[in-house]
Amino acid sequence: MSRGARDHEKLQFRLGYRFADPGLLDRALTHSSAVSPARRIEQSYQRLEFLGDRVLGLVVADMLYRRYPKANEGELSRTLNTLVRKETCAVIARTLNLGAEMILGESEARTGGAEKEAILGDVTEAVIGAIYCDGGMGKAYEFVERMFAEFLADGQANKPDAKTALQEWAQARGLEPPNYLQVARTGPDHAPEFTIAIALGDFEQLSAIGPSKKIAEHKAAELFLLTHKVWKESK
Repeated sequence: MSRGARDHEKLQFRLGYRFADPGLLDRALTHSSAVSPARRIEQSYQRLEFLGDRVLGLVVADMLYRRYPKANEGELSRTLNTLVRKETCAVIARTLNLGAEMILGESEARTGGAEKEAILGDVTEAVIGAIYCDGGMGKAYEFVERMFAEFLADGQANKPDAKTALQEWAQARGLEPPNYLQVARTGPDHAPEFTIAIALGDFEQLSAIGPSKKIAEHKAAELFLLTHKVWKESK
């Protein structure tokens, strides 16, 4: 695909940030498959992704530190790891419809690269890196805080990982590990909703909905733990 000048006007509106250097955003959206091997370092999003990953981690760590003053290091770390991962970043990418704006090589475009979870996660981090380079930490912080606020509210730093907790609970009772089944996928490609059912032993299947398979799985596990009083509502 040609790398001609693109202003991404509507995308900048969705981002809530206007670039002084639009070329940074263009690079943040350029997959390595669209660039010749000799120019991938300077023209693809790889370096911006590296930077954005670190900026994202720092901003979310700061947000958790301020929001949960009574959480200990382990609790904060678990929540950070839950929030700062490719699946969450991919949900953000779909919310912003970044896939439609990406610059992909022909082979990657043919194989659905604009919808691949890993690529969408990467491009979100690259956009964060681009905002940081263009506007500084303050603007990057504002963007991350706005886009990740819903996930942060669901994170609850004093709560352990639901899937891990459920697997340990099942193992302690001699049960096979829980099985997560995709029941349905609805919504447009840029904003899908997944329904995941959890099958465990002879227990009735329970299901939950989320913007990605991983998030729906975690919600289903949490629902099981709450339904069967393994966790209390206030936990």
